[in-house]
Amino acid sequence: MSQPVILVTGANGQVGQELRVLAALYPSFEFVFTSHDTMPVHDEAAVQQTFAAHRPAYCLNCAAYTAVDKAESEQEIAYRVNAEGTRILAAACKTFNTRFIHISTDYVFNGQSPTPYKEEAATDPVNLYGASKLKGEQLCVQTNPEAIIIRTAWVYSSFGKNFVKTMMKLMHDRPAINVVNDQVGAPTYAADLAKCMMTIVANSQVSATNWVPGIYHYSNLGRISWYDFAVAIRELTGSACTVNPIPTEQYPTPAKRPAFSLLDTSKIQHTFHCTIPEWKDSLQECLKLLL
Repeated sequence: MSQPVILVTGANGQVGQELRVLAALYPSFEFVFTSHDTMPVHDEAAVQQTFAAHRPAYCLNCAAYTAVDKAESEQEIAYRVNAEGTRILAAACKTFNTRFIHISTDYVFNGQSPTPYKEEAATDPVNLYGASKLKGEQLCVQTNPEAIIIRTAWVYSSFGKNFVKTMMKLMHDRPAINVVNDQVGAPTYAADLAKCMMTIVANSQVSATNWVPGIYHYSNLGRISWYDFAVAIRELTGSACTVNPIPTEQYPTPAKRPAFSLLDTSKIQHTFHCTIPEWKDSLQECLKLLL
């Protein structure tokens, strides 16, 4: 009997690249990695062709339009990838009896909650990127109720562009930098999220009852501001750069950012037994790869 196939979309993104790293630890699966070049998720014919060729047991959707500020002026592209692309994948998974895990975002919320967001909290995106991802969630649930949706926040890794790598470069190039201190959340090390996704996949192979559809939240444990995050990066890299806290209004961006992005992760921990590290421990792990 052939090995179950795991189709990973958005394989060149941060979570996709971390799944590439993890693939070697799961020899009982065959991994197929696709990117925008090989299978655009919003291209229905390309998706159908890929599914027909590989008959995946699982599809892990890491593909997304993630340029938050550009999305304000590129609404059509953002919706095509984040909403329509998700619907097309969800439909293909239903047709081919493929289990679907879709990655979403904390940006589906308005950032005004006094407590960490639970999965059932009211959604109310404050920018177009968040609106396009919310539409993707809605289409996913409508099209394929058996799907698992994981919302995450503040993703970084040793791959691609992200806050950690940007801060390291700025701290190397400048004597002082300003970082907003009134946006609160918890970062997510993409390697940890990828491990959790593979835990869900592997456990569902053991027993079908371990596959529990629905919406889940995942980020590393803790509560910090972007300023706190930058200070920790400075400390752990031994930088001499001065990090100054500033309010959001002193750092205007085309897209509004939620002031509060903290996600309650208890559901994913209890349901799938995913262990979630503290944010600073994971930051140290990532920096070992970057220093």
